[in-house]
Amino acid sequence: MAKLNLFIRICIAVLLVLGIVYVGAQVKFIFTPVLSLFRVAIVPLMLAVFFYYLLRPLIDLLESRKLNRTLAILLLYVFIAILLLAFSVGVWPSLQDQLMNLGNNMPSVFAAVGEQLTKLEDSKLLSSFIPPDMNPTGQLMEYLNKGFSLMTNYVSELFSFVSNFAIVLFTFPILLFYMLKEGGKFGKKVVSIFPRRYHEEGTEVVAEIDGALSGFIVGRVLVNLALGVLMYIGFLIIGLPYALLLTLVAVLMNFIPFIGAILSAVPILIIGLIESPSTALWSIVVVLVAQQIQDNLVAPYIFGKSLDIHPLTTIILVLAGGDFGGIIGILLIIPVYMMLKIISVKLYQRFIRQREQHQQQSVEPGE
Repeated sequence: MAKLNLFIRICIAVLLVLGIVYVGAQVKFIFTPVLSLFRVAIVPLMLAVFFYYLLRPLIDLLESRKLNRTLAILLLYVFIAILLLAFSVGVWPSLQDQLMNLGNNMPSVFAAVGEQLTKLEDSKLLSSFIPPDMNPTGQLMEYLNKGFSLMTNYVSELFSFVSNFAIVLFTFPILLFYMLKEGGKFGKKVVSIFPRRYHEEGTEVVAEIDGALSGFIVGRVLVNLALGVLMYIGFLIIGLPYALLLTLVAVLMNFIPFIGAILSAVPILIIGLIESPSTALWSIVVVLVAQQIQDNLVAPYIFGKSLDIHPLTTIILVLAGGDFGGIIGILLIIPVYMMLKIISVKLYQRFIRQREQHQQQSVEPGE
């Protein structure tokens, strides 16, 4: 009887959720302004959360040294401004030259890649393994074009992701300032919304979510920086052109789970083929070795067991996030999944605990 009542309650809850979704779909005009506001605010909010978890340990450290928290934030802002100035003077000119040079030479780049593939196809070593009715050059060029266009679409979407530069420039530092200043007060305010009997468990959930997001964001940055250093050293050793630009693209694309690592290899392979097939082969070797070091040595050391997500789950989540929300969905899907997983586990544990208590209470009178 108890199982039947539980099943009925679950069915009623599902029907209520479906009813709310249906009613919401009939009044789109109410939610359209809210969605527009969300699209405008999501970029600075995401950047603020990202840098909040990166910079919070530094602010906490400065505050522990008896420095006023507001003053610590302002000093950190000044330091970041100095770093940006140093980057614009020391690194950006070289990066800009490589970017402009690559953009101007793009037609000749694809022509050179086609020539290298034709030479490979005509070589005696490969011709013995290739059936006469196959056209590997055309097929490979088609795959490269598709991969390059896919990467271009993601990059263009990434630029449109931050296209409203004025809003991001003025709102992101302000949001970040108040988030750093408030510290952990936001979690307490969220917990205070719920009834008092849930405060203890709510505090645990908020703390777990905060720790998971902090570990994920800081760990992802450290892992990507390690990957960038390894790839840049490898590219310099093999003499790959545009080494700095390709490394920067690979590091940024690697923030996109699973897909980013594949897409970032496309321009590396293309630039390698311009030089020679051996350079292309060595460039792929550098990428694979760097990825293996990242996945098997650096990532387990940094993340530990905090990122307990199966690779197949990651692939499914990324595909679903890209289908629903594009680049924003891909970037948000893993953190959202982590939060929902923590909340679901806590709710399940509470349900099991209540069920055991109910069973004990029902057994005691008979004893």
